[in-house]
Amino acid sequence: KQWYQRRVAITAGVAGSWDNCVRCWEVKQSGTTLQSEPKAEQQQAGPVMCCCWSADGTKVFSGSCDKSVKMWDLNSNSFTQVAAHDAPVKTVNWVQAPNYQCLMTGSWDKTLKFWDTRQAQPMMTINCEERVYASDVVYPVAVSILAGRKVKILNLENQPTVHNTMEPPLRYQLRDISIFKKEGKPAGFGVCSIEGRAAIEPFDNTAANSKDKFTFKCHRSIVSDHHKPQDIYAVNGIKFHPIHGTLATIGSDGKFSFWDKDARTKLKTGEQLDNTITCCDFNHTGTFFAYASSYDWSKGHEFYNPQQKNYIFVRQVKDELKPRKK
Repeated sequence: KQWYQRRVAITAGVAGSWDNCVRCWEVKQSGTTLQSEPKAEQQQAGPVMCCCWSADGTKVFSGSCDKSVKMWDLNSNSFTQVAAHDAPVKTVNWVQAPNYQCLMTGSWDKTLKFWDTRQAQPMMTINCEERVYASDVVYPVAVSILAGRKVKILNLENQPTVHNTMEPPLRYQLRDISIFKKEGKPAGFGVCSIEGRAAIEPFDNTAANSKDKFTFKCHRSIVSDHHKPQDIYAVNGIKFHPIHGTLATIGSDGKFSFWDKDARTKLKTGEQLDNTITCCDFNHTGTFFAYASSYDWSKGHEFYNPQQKNYIFVRQVKDELKPRKK
């Protein structure tokens, strides 16, 4: 599942699922109570791996294991194909530049493609070393994680170009990536892995900024006796708060945690759910935090319970994500 939110005339969220559907909900707030109301849904020919909004909030793009990307016009309810790959599509991100706008798609066919949604062929194709697992865009920068623990950094000014391909200091498979800002501009990214660990990487790696580059352990069991084994869980998602610059991580331990990267401290850990947490996101004002609970197969097929329901939770967040006072 994927979850994204924008405020247009209403507060709405969309999610894609392994049941081949992409769904839209309206999220209503009454005092401190949140309620969701299903509005519409569309279906693709395979599981929906990713989705995103257009800049004006009128369209939703969804990528599927059927190798296609569909555009859902929420005003007309039309659902049309606008992109295609040679393997399942794992990432979709809208790029809003001063001189152009396009859809960036990433696939297990080892390519990133950029699409004018009015054209049948991509504006540009960037060949990658490996399959694309996750991407994020904060103009003028895009980042993607690849199989083989690679991160590809793109400059989107004028037209997309590869700025750098690097390997973060994480020794196991990467799961998610998110760009953080400083003084309103993209300043670096956070990346997480299956080994209960995340890394903070500034784009400027000069000596003055070396203190901002670090890794930290998360989503691990608390063990008082160091001679006893520790349970280490996959960190399935990482997202930065759009206002405060603090961040959230979610994991196979069924918990979310909030962090202050500048103070290098944990702000809060959520209550443990009965299932793993597979993805998360903030809305664009940072007032809501949404996360999806469903089995991520981290313990194998023998732990899969078909009777266990999948949920999306929406949490109202206020002071708990404010950075610690210095």
